[in-house]
Amino acid sequence: MRAAPAVTALAALALLTGCSSTVHVEPPTPTGEAAAACLKLDAALPKTLDGLGRAGSEPPSPYVAVWGDGQIALRCGVPRPAAMEATAEVADINGVGWFQDPRRPTLFTSTNRVAYVEVTIGQEHQAGAVLVDLAEPIKSSIPE
Repeated sequence: MRAAPAVTALAALALLTGCSSTVHVEPPTPTGEAAAACLKLDAALPKTLDGLGRAGSEPPSPYVAVWGDGQIALRCGVPRPAAMEATAEVADINGVGWFQDPRRPTLFTSTNRVAYVEVTIGQEHQAGAVLVDLAEPIKSSIPE
């Protein structure tokens, strides 16, 4: 059986390439309106997030953003989370709906927009603060 894309991405996120600050993250492959929105989001993302500077990812992709040594990673244009049911609880944080995967408490996915944005936040960071800082770029880049 194939691993879910989000599981694969997290496993890949855990691997650092050599001794550099480049983090391996499997990029998603959005198309159409989602891809265009994700490109716009990439340009709007903050250079620092929760005190961490933006770092490179491998392979390079405009659909991936990493801060620190992978403590915070964002993938834009991912598929709808398999665990997100129609009745799933979604938290609204500054106008962006977030689904928190009950099996993976560090994984959040934005909802109700033309592209799903997945954010993995290390436990040493306050998830709420990170999601607040990402709300404006997401709202301004990814239409509902």
